[in-house]
Amino acid sequence: MKGFFENFQDGLQIFLDCKWKACHRQGVEYDRAVNKKLVWPVLLIVVFALSRWPGLMPPNFSAAYAIVFCAGLYLPGRLGWIIPLCVLAGSDLLISLIFYPHGDFSPGRFILEQAPNYLAYAGLIGLGRVFGAKRPWWMLAGGGLIGALLFYIVTNTGAWVHLPYAKTLAGWIQALTTGLPSYPPTWQFFRNTLLSGGLFTGLFAGAMKLTESPEASEAAEEKEKEESTKDPDAEPAKAEP
Repeated sequence: MKGFFENFQDGLQIFLDCKWKACHRQGVEYDRAVNKKLVWPVLLIVVFALSRWPGLMPPNFSAAYAIVFCAGLYLPGRLGWIIPLCVLAGSDLLISLIFYPHGDFSPGRFILEQAPNYLAYAGLIGLGRVFGAKRPWWMLAGGGLIGALLFYIVTNTGAWVHLPYAKTLAGWIQALTTGLPSYPPTWQFFRNTLLSGGLFTGLFAGAMKLTESPEASEAAEEKEKEESTKDPDAEPAKAEP
């Protein structure tokens, strides 16, 4: 009897050791996959944020719309909100201090002026969450166009409220189309917003699709097969006589 329990204990220990090694190996592979999924989005966000530097691109031709939309697509949990908004806020602050210095600059004024932009950015992150990264490339690029359109409407509505437009429907339409006299028409900014939103989102999503590991795709397919075989409504197979 004593020999039986000793053999059972040894066998149980070997089983637990093997199970721990397998779990540890899977955990290491999972961590590597997560790190790989995080590195590319964060790197592209930083690069696109640098592209906002004044003078590099035409007015309103910006990667910001793609940054926030794709952050909602690819960055998990709170990181999808914190990283893009902090990167954009830091770049906006630097741009304001270096290129548009004001003697009466204050954090409160900066926040007030930027509030419509960041309200629109938050909406674009939420839109990315709704779309999801598993959509086809063309659908993600279309989502970037929709996000750019929403950004333009929200921010120009904010301009209509703060700038000397007539506070009527006609004044709001003027803010969205022609703008104020002696300034370039706002429809040109809309064109640049729409083009850049679709272009940068297409580039971002295309880069992410190309860098997806084939192992991850195979694992996803295997998981789908396993889930399809586990049908609780299926009748148990009857044994043949």
